[in-house]
Amino acid sequence: MLAPLTRALVAAELPVLREHGLSMWGYAVLDALGDQPVRTQIALAQSIGADKTRIIGVLDELQQQHLIERRPDATDRRARLVSITEAGRRLHAAAQADIQRNEDRLLARLPAADRDGLLNALEILSALPPEEITGT
Repeated sequence: MLAPLTRALVAAELPVLREHGLSMWGYAVLDALGDQPVRTQIALAQSIGADKTRIIGVLDELQQQHLIERRPDATDRRARLVSITEAGRRLHAAAQADIQRNEDRLLARLPAADRDGLLNALEILSALPPEEITGT
């Protein structure tokens, strides 16, 4: 049941993200940097489940749009620190608000108690560490 729903939700988000000039990966980067504003590129890639070499193009694009900044890590010159800019925060908030409107429209189909139960369950399950989900 979750796989088709997830695919449909992603399909619903793609046009919203395009309207804001973002790719799904770009949005994922901004979203992750909203939680922890400065990360190494490697830690950022791991946190969003992206390959560390494939994310470079996404970061390049976000940096060209002035949505993120990258700078060398003072403690490890091989590492690059990524941070979200104020423009990145504004764009992320606007895209997130549009996505949230669609989610609210969808959730409005459920009775309030079911909606609350679903959201509570999703919050608990999404907070689990990956190894607990995979059983490894």
